[in-house]
Amino acid sequence: MFARFFLATACLALASTPLAAQDTAGDDAPAGPETKFTGADLFGLSVAADPQISPDGEEIAYVRRTNDIMTDRAVSSIWLIDVESGAETPLVTGAGSHVSPRWSPDGTRLAYVSTESGGGPELHVRWMASGESANITALPEAPAAIAWSPDGSRIAFTARIAGQAKTLGQPPAKPEGAQWGKPLQVIDRATYRRDGGGYVKPGTMQLFLVAATGGDARQLTFGEYDNGGTVEWAPDGEKLYFSANRREDWELEPLESDLYALDIAGGEITRLTTRSGPDYVPQVSPDGRWIAYLGFDDVGNAYDQAKLYRMNADGSGKQLLRADFPASPDGLEWVDEGLFASFEREGEHRVARISSSGEMTLTEPRLGSTYYALPYTGGEWSVSEGGTIAFTTASATSPPDIGVTTRRGTKTLTSLNAVKLADKELGETREIAVTAPDGTRIPAWIMLPPGYEEGDRVPMILEMHGGPYAAYGPEFSADYQLYGAAGYAVLFTNPGGSTGYGEEFADRIEDNYPISNFEELMAAVDAAIAAGHADPDQLFVTGGSGGGVLTAWLVGKTDRFKAAAVHKPVINWTSFALTADAVPYFGRYWLGAMPWEDPEHYWERSPLSLVGNVTTPTLVLVGADDYRTPRSEAEQYYAALKLQGVDTALVVTPDSSHNNLSQTPSQQAARTASVIAWFDKYRAGEDEVEGTRPSGPATMDTGE
Repeated sequence: MFARFFLATACLALASTPLAAQDTAGDDAPAGPETKFTGADLFGLSVAADPQISPDGEEIAYVRRTNDIMTDRAVSSIWLIDVESGAETPLVTGAGSHVSPRWSPDGTRLAYVSTESGGGPELHVRWMASGESANITALPEAPAAIAWSPDGSRIAFTARIAGQAKTLGQPPAKPEGAQWGKPLQVIDRATYRRDGGGYVKPGTMQLFLVAATGGDARQLTFGEYDNGGTVEWAPDGEKLYFSANRREDWELEPLESDLYALDIAGGEITRLTTRSGPDYVPQVSPDGRWIAYLGFDDVGNAYDQAKLYRMNADGSGKQLLRADFPASPDGLEWVDEGLFASFEREGEHRVARISSSGEMTLTEPRLGSTYYALPYTGGEWSVSEGGTIAFTTASATSPPDIGVTTRRGTKTLTSLNAVKLADKELGETREIAVTAPDGTRIPAWIMLPPGYEEGDRVPMILEMHGGPYAAYGPEFSADYQLYGAAGYAVLFTNPGGSTGYGEEFADRIEDNYPISNFEELMAAVDAAIAAGHADPDQLFVTGGSGGGVLTAWLVGKTDRFKAAAVHKPVINWTSFALTADAVPYFGRYWLGAMPWEDPEHYWERSPLSLVGNVTTPTLVLVGADDYRTPRSEAEQYYAALKLQGVDTALVVTPDSSHNNLSQTPSQQAARTASVIAWFDKYRAGEDEVEGTRPSGPATMDTGE
C-alpha cells in the first residue's frame, strides 16, 4: 500500500483448513493435463527482471527469478543474452541468490550481488572473457546502488553500518553460566520498523568506495543520517553525486532529500539543491556539464507529481526541463545518445527520449511489471550508449520477458514461460468504458474467465489496487488467472487517485480518500453489467492495502456484493497513523493533521465508522509481519465484524510482510484458494456449504 512512499504450495496447503478449496476428483485418475491455471502452476513460473544492457548494446545481463517447488521460494540467477542472435547463456547460477548485474564502462566485467560464498550478500565481479569471478567485498549487510567509476578501476556503493543500540540504566551483573532472558530493546527513532525489514537495527546507510579488483572498502560518508539513493559518478571520476536528507531533523521530514556532490580525494560534501521537498535520481550528462534529476515542491499534499529538472554540475542554473511532462517520471538514464526517462501513462509504463530543450520523443517499448501477482503497471529498463533499450515486456497472459529496441525495431528475446503455459487456457482481458457520475472517464478492464462465450453473464469479482497512488493496466496477474479458472470474471479499474493520468486525476482523492471512490467503482460495476458480462446477482469484491480500504468501505455503503475479501486494510486511520512503518508521514500528508488535532476527519474516512452497516460476509486477510498496514488493523476489522454478527474469518499468512511476493509460492496459492473458497460459498447462494463452514474458532491461520 501507498506505493509512492518509498510505493500468493499449491492449493493443497489449505486442505486441512476449514475454508480450503476441495479437490473433488476423488481417487479417479485425471483424464488429461489440467488446462486451466492452478495454484501449482505458480511453481516453475519465471519472471525476467533488471535487464542491464552492455555499453555497446550487444549483450543483456538480466535476473531470472523462478519459483522452486522444493524450496518454496523464488530462486534468482543471472543470464546473458546476445542481442543479435537472441542466444541465452547462464551466467551466475547455483546455490544462493544472484542479483543486481552492472556492467563496467568498457563491458569487459560485470559486478553483481550474490550469496554464492555461503554468507550474506556480497559484491562480486565477473571477468566476461575468462568467466572467472571474484568476491570484492566482505560486509555485514548487502551493498546497494552499485556504480562503476568511468575508468572501471573502482566501484562505489551504499551499505548499512551498524550503530550502537541505545540503553537506559544498568542491568545487574550476570553470574557466570547463568541463562538470562534477552536484553531490553530501547527504541528512540521515529521510524523504528519498516515493512519487509522488521524492526530497524541501529545504524545508518553510508557511501563506500572499493577497488574493482577487491580490497578494503573506504567509507566516504559519515553521520547519524542515511545517505543513499542513486549514486552517480562525474565523468572525470573525481566526484560522486547522491541524494540524502542530511538535516538535523531528518527523521521527521519523510519527503525531504537533497542532491550532494562528494569530492573523492578530499571528502568534502557540497549541497547542490535546497528546496522544501525531495530531489533525487541524479544523472550526469556525458560531458559532465549538467545534472538531470527528479523532484517536486513539498506543499503537504498526499500526492505531488514529480518533475524533470536540469542544473549545472555545480548546482547553479536550475531549470524545469519540461513543465508539461504527461505523468510523474520515475527513472532516468543519461547516455551518449541522450537523456531517457520512464513514466506511467494511462495504464502503461513507457520510456521517452528528452532533448536538451525538453522535447519528448516516445520510444517503442511498453514496459511490463515484475509484480506478477496483480496487474500493476511498472517495468525495468536500461539503455546503451548508442540508445538501444533493454526492458521487461508487458503481457496480459504471461509474466515479463526481456525485450530490446534497436534502430531496426523492437523484439522479444526470451520466452521464459512459453512451454509451461502452452497448454493453459487463460482469461482474456478487455477494456470497458466507464464514466463516473460527474462525467469523468474511469479507465477499466475486465478479465473474462477461460471458455467464456459471448453473451454469458458470469460471477464477477471487483478487485481494486492499492497505493492508492498507483495504477493497474492490462498486465499478467496470477491471482486473476486463478479467479478465472474458478469461473469468475475480474473487473479492475484505475479510479481517482490512480497515477499516469495527470495530477488533477490523482488529486480526485486529496483529503477525501476513500470517500470519493465509491461512486466511481460502482459505476464500473454497472458498466460491466451493462456490457453483458457480469451477473448482477453474483457480484463479489476484494482488494489489498488501499484496495482493502476500499473493499471495507464499499461493504459499509452497499449490500450489492454477495461476499467480500478484505486484504491488509486500513480500518482506523488513527491507529494506523500511529502504528504504520512511516509514523512521520501518514498523518501529516494523508490526513493533513495529527489524530488529536482533527479526530472527526480521521473517523469519517475510517471504514470502521461504517461497520454497523455491514451485512456482507467478509473474509479478512493479512501478513503476520505486515508493518505498512499493520496486522492490528485487520484484527480490529475481524473483531468488529464478529461483534456485528457478520459471517467472517481471519486469514494470517506467517512470515509475510505487506508485499504479496514476500509470501512463498505455496502461501500465494493458498491465500488465493481461501478467497475463492469464501466466494464459492456464497456464489452457491447457501449459508452453509459442506466443508467450508468453520467448525471451531473463526480464525483461519495458514500455518502459524
